Amino acid sequence: MRREAENGQIAERYSRQVLFRGIGIEGQRQLSAGRVAIVGCGATGSALASLLARAGVGLLRIIDRDYVEPSNLQRQSLFGENDAAESLPKAIAAARKISAFNSEIFVDSRVEDVVPGNIEALLEGVDVILDGTDNFETRYLINDFAVKSSHPWVYAAAVGSYGVTLNVVPGKTACLSCIFPSSPAGMVETCDTSGILNSAVNLIASIAATEAIKLLVEGVDAPHLRRTLLSFDVWTNEHAEIAAAQPRSECRTCAKREFIHLAGEQRPHITLCGRNSVQIHERQRPIDFAEMKQRLAAHGTVRHNTFVLKFWREPYEMTLFPDGRAIIKGTTDVAVARSLYARYVGS
Repeated sequence: MRREAENGQIAERYSRQVLFRGIGIEGQRQLSAGRVAIVGCGATGSALASLLARAGVGLLRIIDRDYVEPSNLQRQSLFGENDAAESLPKAIAAARKISAFNSEIFVDSRVEDVVPGNIEALLEGVDVILDGTDNFETRYLINDFAVKSSHPWVYAAAVGSYGVTLNVVPGKTACLSCIFPSSPAGMVETCDTSGILNSAVNLIASIAATEAIKLLVEGVDAPHLRRTLLSFDVWTNEHAEIAAAQPRSECRTCAKREFIHLAGEQRPHITLCGRNSVQIHERQRPIDFAEMKQRLAAHGTVRHNTFVLKFWREPYEMTLFPDGRAIIKGTTDVAVARSLYARYVGS
């Protein structure tokens, strides 16, 4: 009787998905038991989270270091104007939005930057890892962790009108390092320099989310899992696929088991997508926002909520998080950012 009642609840909420022959009732059960980590909740990450939450994935761990701004709203589907006005961390804002349309799943929000020192704690216990990041440094770190620990993951990226995605099943397919042995050299397009169409974001997120669903329902040997690097330009309609069914024999990660990104003690400061900003993330010091507000009030404008403290001193803006991490807006010069952090937060 209990199983019949449970089947009834599943059939009611997810009836159109259950009707699809690739999923059915048992597949929906697999999704309900599934655990997915989404690293980065910007444009691609928020679209992924929305799709998987509506599909009924039981646990979504959303990990993001950033906060909502007005410029995000054009493409980041989980956020609204109030989130931007409050400078809410994206992981928190995403959880609130998801709870409003699917209260039956659990969203584990982590307002953190994924680095070698915390990646194992952040990604432990999940079935699939999804890429919602905006930089190759983090993607290589995810790839190292995934290959070392045999976690399947899905690479996804979008810029301008172009999107690209790759499924990585360690030991069975090529990994990110097989396809891209090193980070792209020279000028690299970003949404800051080339803009981005929300349609490109949603296309690539839809493909990546579907691949994640296949992994959850059918496992790493899913017969319909795509085994290519797929790229598509929604403006020019150009598209291509590169074979990725087998690991590369000389790959430093797959073949040689050299996890150079995972072994890194520190990562460089990263200029964030869409903003003239530098992140200071090497600090681990608890911040008392009330005390910090008093200290900074004489030097500029300050406001804070439970999650972030904002400090404005022209021409810079500092966003400070409870663990001491900060985003300095108004410069891409690491030395300037470090100087401002030392001056107002401490060295």
